[in-house]
Amino acid sequence: MRKKGLAEMYSFVGKRRTAPGILLLRSLRHKNYSVEYYRTLVLTVTFIAYACYHASRKPPSIVKSVLDPQASSLHLHPAHPSGFDPSHPWALNLVYIRKPDKNHSLLESLADGLDQQGESGWPPFDGKEGKSKLGEIDLAFLAAYAFGMYFSGHLGDRLDLRNFLSIGMLGSAAFVCLFGFGYFWKIHVFSYYFVVQTMAGLFQATGWPSVVAIMGNWFGKSNRGLIMGIWNAHTSLGNILGSVAAASMLQYGWGWCFVLPGVFLILAGAVVYLFLVVDPSDVDLPSPYEDPSQEEENLYSGEKQSLFVENGSLFADVEAGSLEKAMGKKLSNPVAEDDQTGDEDGEPSPGAGCPLREGGAGHEGLLSAQDEKPPGDGEAVGFLRALAIPGVAQFALCLFFSKLVAYTFLYWLPFYIRNTKIAGEYLSDETAGNLSTLFDMGGVVGGILAGHISDSMNARATTAAGFTFCAIPMLFFYNIYGGLSLYANVGLMILAGLFVNGPYALISTAVSADLGTHSSLKGNAKALATVTAIIDGTGSVGAAAGPLLTGYISQRGWNDVFFMLMLAALLAGLSLSNLIFEEMVEKFKNWRCEHGKLTQSLLTGRDQGYV
Repeated sequence: MRKKGLAEMYSFVGKRRTAPGILLLRSLRHKNYSVEYYRTLVLTVTFIAYACYHASRKPPSIVKSVLDPQASSLHLHPAHPSGFDPSHPWALNLVYIRKPDKNHSLLESLADGLDQQGESGWPPFDGKEGKSKLGEIDLAFLAAYAFGMYFSGHLGDRLDLRNFLSIGMLGSAAFVCLFGFGYFWKIHVFSYYFVVQTMAGLFQATGWPSVVAIMGNWFGKSNRGLIMGIWNAHTSLGNILGSVAAASMLQYGWGWCFVLPGVFLILAGAVVYLFLVVDPSDVDLPSPYEDPSQEEENLYSGEKQSLFVENGSLFADVEAGSLEKAMGKKLSNPVAEDDQTGDEDGEPSPGAGCPLREGGAGHEGLLSAQDEKPPGDGEAVGFLRALAIPGVAQFALCLFFSKLVAYTFLYWLPFYIRNTKIAGEYLSDETAGNLSTLFDMGGVVGGILAGHISDSMNARATTAAGFTFCAIPMLFFYNIYGGLSLYANVGLMILAGLFVNGPYALISTAVSADLGTHSSLKGNAKALATVTAIIDGTGSVGAAAGPLLTGYISQRGWNDVFFMLMLAALLAGLSLSNLIFEEMVEKFKNWRCEHGKLTQSLLTGRDQGYV
């Protein structure tokens, strides 16, 4: 009976079926929808799903200042009875300031502050080691998330991703709500919150490998960096919505800060189960890797080759894709053929050894379009084989340090803003949470910009490293000058978010999808989730280390915390050094190739009397 039950459960989760909502829509319409319709649907559903995942991760950072006694003991009170200071109407009334009242004694001001928050600290986080315990709670979640990530990628390549993702979202919602129920049930046992966060981390690990693998099934190489950069805005949007929702519920009790995002997750999980289409084959459509017109667009979109037409007396600029389609075979270049043998005197031609078109990173064309193969139906790729794909280890290490920085801001930025003077004033709990969303707004721009630049340059590693190096001075300036004025804080925070989240978004989306379809897999499609899990799982270890270290280091001062973040950003860029070198070498070879082909074409035309 037990084996039968397990078999039935595996059949439900593992066997891929068309989503019931899609079956209903198709039956009502009596015909299938277009591939553009399904791509829009997949992009929208996965966007909503992961935005809700991230929204559910924000409440711990928002309630830190309520649970921690340091935040509760600040002798501040509202400057205006309504809690809003009309002299600071900036940002759609999200920002208001709480100032010390000269007419209040210390005890009166303390009482006012406690009345405003409705809390006096929450055991077991109200002791001298409050910040350390909050750091341990963050560690519990992120360590479980990193641990679960490796297994979820392995499972995701073997199970129905729609069911797998739906179950993960419902499980995450349950444990997010259970953390909030600790407020209503008046639970003051540290182990309860530790276990709940651990389980929440395990279920949250189902999300990222699943959505990236599904996006990889629907979108080919063409403009992947830009598309993924725009799509990855769900991370920052989820953080913003989670911050605003949690901050708005603080006045009713910190438990509601967790319950509301949990409800969002449940609703999003239902949408995923009903309407998510995992693969084009589920709705009788070809894969973007199998569609010849799409493949040509991916490989040759916008490229032109200057060819000498031997059976005519002219040069023609022919669009490579159109020529290949007309010929019905791979483009052949007379100049390239000559390059292999040299000229009649035995000397190599100017373009000898050059590729037909610009490649990628040189190491087997790490991230270049020609490395993508049509996905096949082979066996799921194992962990070690996926790790051996060129570039996976380097990008995983880079993401380790990048997420260390990004998640430190995710978990500690509202707390930092709340307890740091800005123009000589302190902000309220709710305002600090709202203001911290501007970091994520910068992250949206950074993700899109990094994706576009990497597409244009065809250099993922160089782009990612460039952003991490630029993040170092931004972190320094934010730490030193962020307290001068509100506008200085806002501007520097947005720029820091742009450079911190840019490489994080690029590596965890476009790079993971690129490497999941690498040529070394020989067309095996069942590697996307595993490769994504390795890269993001390693990054999540850094995401766990950052907030934990911050909990301890911040007791010595925030300058030490920012030094740690700048060092991590430096190491993130340096971890890609060998890939950057290979990309630069490849760029130089391509430049010499194009120069040599142009020279060869001109010489050939002159010798035959055409020039």
